[in-house]
Amino acid sequence: MNNKMSQNKQSVNHERKLTSAERFFTRSPFSVVTMVARIKGNITEDMLKNAVAKVQQRHALLQVRITDDENHIQWFTSEDVQEIPIAILPRKSKNDWVKIHAEEIKIPFDFAIRPAIRFVLVQGADESELILLCHHIICDGMSLAYLARDLMEHLGNPSQASSILPMPPTIALDNLPKDVSLSSFIKFIIKRMNQKWVEDSEYFDHKDYEAITNAYWEEFNHEALIVELSEAETSALVARSKKENVTVNSALATAFTGAQSFVETKKPYHAKVMVAASLRDRIPNSGGEGMGFYAGAVEMKFNYNQKKNFWENARLFHKKISPKFNNKTVFSTVLTWLYLDPTIFEAMNFKKLGGLVSPNSSRYKKLSSFAQKEDLVLKVLKRDKLESLERKHWGPAITNLGRLDFPKNYGKLELERLIMQPGGGIPMVNVNFVLGAVTCAGKLSLVIEYAEEAIDTATMEKIKDKAIEWLCNE
Repeated sequence: MNNKMSQNKQSVNHERKLTSAERFFTRSPFSVVTMVARIKGNITEDMLKNAVAKVQQRHALLQVRITDDENHIQWFTSEDVQEIPIAILPRKSKNDWVKIHAEEIKIPFDFAIRPAIRFVLVQGADESELILLCHHIICDGMSLAYLARDLMEHLGNPSQASSILPMPPTIALDNLPKDVSLSSFIKFIIKRMNQKWVEDSEYFDHKDYEAITNAYWEEFNHEALIVELSEAETSALVARSKKENVTVNSALATAFTGAQSFVETKKPYHAKVMVAASLRDRIPNSGGEGMGFYAGAVEMKFNYNQKKNFWENARLFHKKISPKFNNKTVFSTVLTWLYLDPTIFEAMNFKKLGGLVSPNSSRYKKLSSFAQKEDLVLKVLKRDKLESLERKHWGPAITNLGRLDFPKNYGKLELERLIMQPGGGIPMVNVNFVLGAVTCAGKLSLVIEYAEEAIDTATMEKIKDKAIEWLCNE
C-alpha cells in the first residue's frame, strides 16, 4: 500500500482539538484496547486491505494523526496521514493469537504519523483471528465492537460501499447531561491546581513516550487467561441470572470479586471493585456507532460474604451497585478531567514510570529526574494513592460490553465470537486484574488480564476457576 491514504479519498479534512478526557491517555504505554474477531472462512490479504480502507472512510478518527502545537495543545489532523499498519501472520493453533497479541501491545504507536490503531490477521485456511489493537485515546470497547462488525460487513461483501459517519461528538462541557455539574468549590480547587502547574509544568514528546514504553514492558509482563463459553453455557447463565433477579454484569462482578477472597489471603483491595459504564448514549449529542472515548465507571466496595451462597451475594451486589449507575456517579471522574489542565494527566505516567528508564536511554536524565521531583503531579497521585508501582488500589476492574446483536453471517464468512481486552488508564500492577467481557454470536467471551509481577498465574487460574464454577455450576 502507498504511504498516504491513497485508498481513502477524503472529501472532508478533519481537524479538532483533543478533549481533556481524551488527553488523559496521551502517550500512555499500556492504554491499548483490543478486540479479537474469530472468523470462520477464508480471508485473503486483498480482502482485509479493502475492508480496512472502507472502515477508514467510515470513521473519522481512523483518518487522523495527532500533532502538538507550540502551546502544547494537541490536535487531530487528517493532513499527511500515513497508512494504518496491517500484518498477516500464519495460524498454527487456536491460541496463537494470544502470544502474538502479547507482543503486539508492547509496540509504541506512531501518533504523529498515522492513526493510533493496528490490525493483525492470524490467518488460517478455514478459521482466523482478526486482532484490532487501538489506543484508548481514540476508542473505547464499544468503538472496537462496532468497528469489528463494520470490518465483517466489508470482508463478507467487498463491493459494498462505505457508509460515512461524521466526526463523532465528544464528551465535553457543552455535551453533558443536565444533571451533571461540578461544585464551585471543586472548580476553585482545580483552578488553583492548574495555576500551580504553570509553575511546575514539564512537557513530553514521542521520544519520551518510546522511552517509558520500553521501560514499562521491560519491567512488567501482562498475561491473559481466556474463557470461552458455548452458546448453551451462555444461555444458561443469562437464564439463571434473570431467575435470580440480577444482571449478567452483576453476576460476573460478584463471581470475580468473591473468588479473590476464596483463593488469596484476604486483602484490603479485594473489596474495591471498578465497573465500567458506557457514556455513549448518556451524552445529549450521542456517540452513536462512532469511534471515540465514551467510558465512565462506578467504583464500589463489596465484601463477599462466604457464609452466603453465590447467588445471594450476587443479589446483594446488584442491589448495592444498581443505584450507582446514575449520571452524577458515572460522569464524576470524566467531569473532573474536563476542568483539569490535560498536561497534568500526560505527566502522570512519566512521573510513575520515569524511574524505570534505563541509564542507556537518551531520555534517562530528563525522565528519571522528573520521576523524583516533588511537584503537583506527585501530590495528585498521592491523593489518589496511585504514586507507587508497589501498591494495588483495586481488586477487579470490569468492562462488560453486554450482548451485541450483530449478524452472525457475512457473505461466506461467519463471525464465530468476539473477544475483548479493555486495557486501562493506570499501570496493571495497581489492580489485581482486569476483566473484559463481551457476548456476541450468542457466546460470552472473557479475558482476565493481570501483571505477573503483581499476581502469579497459578493464583489467577484458581480465581478464574472458582468464578466460573459459581457462574456455570452453582
